[in-house]
Amino acid sequence: MPTAHSNGFKICYEVSGDGPVLVLHPGMFQTGASWSDTGYTAALAADHTVVALDPLGLGASDGPRDSAAYALERRVEYVTAVLDDLGAHQATIWGYSMGALTALGMALHAPGRCTRVVAGSWDPVDGFASALKHSLRRLGLPADTDAFDLLRQGAYADPAQAAVIDAADPAALRANYEAFSRDRGLDAGLASTGVPLLMYCGTADPWHEPMRGVALRTGATFFSVPDADHRAGWVRSADVLPHVLRFLAAASR
Repeated sequence: MPTAHSNGFKICYEVSGDGPVLVLHPGMFQTGASWSDTGYTAALAADHTVVALDPLGLGASDGPRDSAAYALERRVEYVTAVLDDLGAHQATIWGYSMGALTALGMALHAPGRCTRVVAGSWDPVDGFASALKHSLRRLGLPADTDAFDLLRQGAYADPAQAAVIDAADPAALRANYEAFSRDRGLDAGLASTGVPLLMYCGTADPWHEPMRGVALRTGATFFSVPDADHRAGWVRSADVLPHVLRFLAAASR
């Protein structure tokens, strides 16, 4: 796999297709290959140079055990390091869940490197905290429940994510979680970035209304995935791709 370096760590990625550069950033407990497995990469590679990266702590990328390595500004630097390794000044950045956090971070901290940003299923206001509160209420669990363990157990029900978890360093996974679970308040700066932004979320996902509200306030484009929870908003690529492809086509025009 091609490898970029930033802050002393390696970030691995795969490249397919030809055309404008499109970086795909997966969520927690996923790798760049997850985009291919769910049908996104092949559809996008017809008109784009698709760069699917393994986030820090996952897949073939390095897995530091210090949560500071996963701070949002550092996540942005890892993506820009991949762009530099490719010799690409700008790219469209698309992320889902934790990947959407990183994509929005690119719009905020490196707007000059973004042609467009697509963010799926992340609450820019309260971040992971709002989904955690929803899960604790739904499951009737106390507020002091180990949220990381709860998240990991839920992901382990998916064989593909279970394989990623088993291959990763548990301490790196927890450090990653500790960093992104603190990220919130991204909405304040999104309206002024100048980066065209598309947001989307499943209507059964607890982040749907927060995302839709931010899109309305910031002038971002937004679409809903009907009756989709957080997982379905990811795996239902046939429902997501037409909206995103139209958004990307607008950039070409």
